[in-house]
Amino acid sequence: AFAIPSPWTFGTADRVRFGEIDALDHVNHTAYLRWFETFRISYFREYGISDYGPDSPRIVLKSISAEFIKEMTVGQDYVITGRTSSFRNTSWVMEYGVWTNKGLQATGQSVLVQLTRDGSAKLPLSDSIRNTFKTRDSADAL
Repeated sequence: AFAIPSPWTFGTADRVRFGEIDALDHVNHTAYLRWFETFRISYFREYGISDYGPDSPRIVLKSISAEFIKEMTVGQDYVITGRTSSFRNTSWVMEYGVWTNKGLQATGQSVLVQLTRDGSAKLPLSDSIRNTFKTRDSADAL
Protein backbone atom coordinates (compact mmCIF):
# COMPACT_ATOMS: atom_id res chain seq x y z
CA ALA A 1 0.00 0.00 0.00
CA PHE A 2 3.01 2.33 0.48
CA ALA A 3 4.52 1.46 -2.92
CA ILE A 4 7.85 0.41 -1.38
CA PRO A 5 10.36 -0.13 -4.19
CA SER A 6 12.98 -2.79 -4.76
CA PRO A 7 15.38 -3.87 -3.22
CA TRP A 8 13.22 -3.81 -0.08
CA THR A 9 11.59 -7.24 0.17
CA PHE A 10 11.11 -7.71 3.93
CA GLY A 11 9.29 -5.39 6.32
CA THR A 12 7.09 -5.07 9.37
CA ALA A 13 4.12 -2.75 9.84
CA ASP A 14 3.21 -0.72 12.91
CA ARG A 15 1.69 2.59 14.04
CA VAL A 16 3.29 5.55 15.84
CA ARG A 17 2.36 5.51 19.53
CA PHE A 18 1.82 8.50 21.80
CA GLY A 19 4.81 7.48 23.96
CA GLU A 20 7.10 7.87 20.91
CA ILE A 21 6.26 11.56 20.49
CA ASP A 22 8.56 14.29 21.83
CA ALA A 23 7.95 17.88 23.01
CA LEU A 24 7.88 19.09 19.39
CA ASP A 25 4.92 16.77 18.66
CA HIS A 26 6.79 14.45 16.30
CA VAL A 27 8.47 11.06 16.67
CA ASN A 28 11.52 11.28 18.91
CA HIS A 29 14.79 10.22 17.29
CA THR A 30 15.29 7.41 19.81
CA ALA A 31 12.05 5.74 18.66
CA TYR A 32 13.55 5.05 15.24
CA LEU A 33 16.45 3.17 16.83
CA ARG A 34 13.99 1.07 18.84
CA TRP A 35 12.01 0.39 15.67
CA PHE A 36 15.17 -0.79 13.91
CA GLU A 37 15.94 -3.11 16.84
CA THR A 38 12.43 -4.58 16.83
CA PHE A 39 12.68 -5.07 13.08
CA ARG A 40 16.04 -6.86 13.43
CA ILE A 41 14.56 -9.45 15.79
CA SER A 42 11.90 -10.40 13.22
CA TYR A 43 14.48 -10.33 10.44
CA PHE A 44 16.93 -12.57 12.34
CA ARG A 45 14.22 -15.13 13.06
CA GLU A 46 12.78 -15.07 9.53
CA TYR A 47 16.21 -15.36 7.90
CA GLY A 48 17.39 -18.12 10.27
CA ILE A 49 20.16 -15.98 11.76
CA SER A 50 19.06 -16.41 15.37
CA ASP A 51 16.11 -17.74 17.31
CA TYR A 52 17.55 -16.18 20.49
CA GLY A 53 17.63 -19.59 22.13
CA PRO A 54 20.31 -20.75 24.58
CA ASP A 55 22.46 -22.22 21.78
CA SER A 56 22.23 -19.25 19.40
CA PRO A 57 25.31 -17.18 18.67
CA ARG A 58 25.55 -13.77 20.27
CA ILE A 59 24.85 -10.92 17.85
CA VAL A 60 26.11 -7.50 18.88
CA LEU A 61 25.43 -4.09 17.45
CA LYS A 62 28.73 -2.43 16.58
CA SER A 63 27.31 0.82 15.19
CA ILE A 64 24.04 2.41 14.14
CA SER A 65 23.00 5.60 12.40
CA ALA A 66 19.78 7.22 11.24
CA GLU A 67 18.81 10.00 8.86
CA PHE A 68 15.48 11.74 9.36
CA ILE A 69 13.87 12.83 6.10
CA LYS A 70 10.30 13.81 7.05
CA GLU A 71 8.71 14.19 10.45
CA MET A 72 6.24 11.61 11.67
CA THR A 73 3.38 12.13 14.11
CA VAL A 74 1.20 10.10 16.44
CA GLY A 75 -1.16 7.61 14.83
CA GLN A 76 0.71 7.36 11.53
CA ASP A 77 0.90 3.89 10.04
CA TYR A 78 4.37 2.90 8.87
CA VAL A 79 6.42 0.00 7.55
CA ILE A 80 10.02 -0.63 8.55
CA THR A 81 12.00 -2.34 5.80
CA GLY A 82 15.45 -3.78 6.12
CA ARG A 83 18.05 -5.70 4.22
CA THR A 84 21.63 -6.81 4.48
CA SER A 85 23.61 -4.82 1.92
CA SER A 86 27.01 -6.45 2.49
CA PHE A 87 28.76 -8.96 4.70
CA ARG A 88 32.21 -10.11 5.69
CA ASN A 89 33.37 -13.23 7.51
CA THR A 90 31.78 -12.45 10.92
CA SER A 91 29.85 -9.21 10.37
CA TRP A 92 27.26 -7.60 8.13
CA VAL A 93 25.80 -4.20 7.27
CA MET A 94 22.06 -3.67 7.42
CA GLU A 95 20.09 -0.82 5.85
CA TYR A 96 16.65 0.31 7.02
CA GLY A 97 13.83 2.38 5.60
CA VAL A 98 10.79 3.84 7.34
CA TRP A 99 7.86 4.25 4.96
CA THR A 100 4.40 5.80 5.20
CA ASN A 101 1.78 6.62 2.60
CA LYS A 102 3.82 9.82 2.09
CA GLY A 103 6.93 7.89 1.05
CA LEU A 104 10.29 7.40 2.71
CA GLN A 105 10.43 9.07 6.13
CA ALA A 106 13.80 7.94 7.51
CA THR A 107 16.72 5.66 6.74
CA GLY A 108 19.26 3.89 8.89
CA GLN A 109 22.29 1.67 8.82
CA SER A 110 23.92 -0.66 11.31
CA VAL A 111 26.91 -2.96 11.54
CA LEU A 112 26.38 -6.24 13.37
CA VAL A 113 28.92 -8.80 14.51
CA GLN A 114 28.33 -12.46 15.30
CA LEU A 115 30.12 -13.83 18.37
CA THR A 116 30.32 -17.18 20.09
CA ARG A 117 27.59 -17.69 22.67
CA ASP A 118 29.91 -16.74 25.55
CA GLY A 119 31.09 -13.65 23.65
CA SER A 120 34.74 -14.65 23.78
CA ALA A 121 35.40 -14.66 20.01
CA LYS A 122 33.99 -13.67 16.65
CA LEU A 123 32.04 -16.46 14.96
CA PRO A 124 32.10 -16.86 11.16
CA LEU A 125 28.75 -16.64 9.38
CA SER A 126 27.50 -20.01 8.18
CA ASP A 127 27.29 -20.75 4.47
CA SER A 128 23.52 -20.88 4.89
CA ILE A 129 23.33 -17.34 6.29
CA ARG A 130 25.74 -16.03 3.65
CA ASN A 131 23.60 -17.60 0.90
CA THR A 132 20.44 -16.17 2.44
CA PHE A 133 21.95 -12.67 2.45
CA LYS A 134 22.89 -13.10 -1.21
CA THR A 135 19.63 -14.60 -2.46
CA ARG A 136 17.08 -12.69 -0.39
CA ASP A 137 18.80 -9.30 -0.12
CA SER A 138 21.27 -9.33 -3.05
CA ALA A 139 23.97 -8.56 -0.49
CA ASP A 140 27.59 -8.21 -1.54
CA ALA A 141 30.24 -10.47 -0.04
CA LEU A 142 33.22 -8.28 0.88
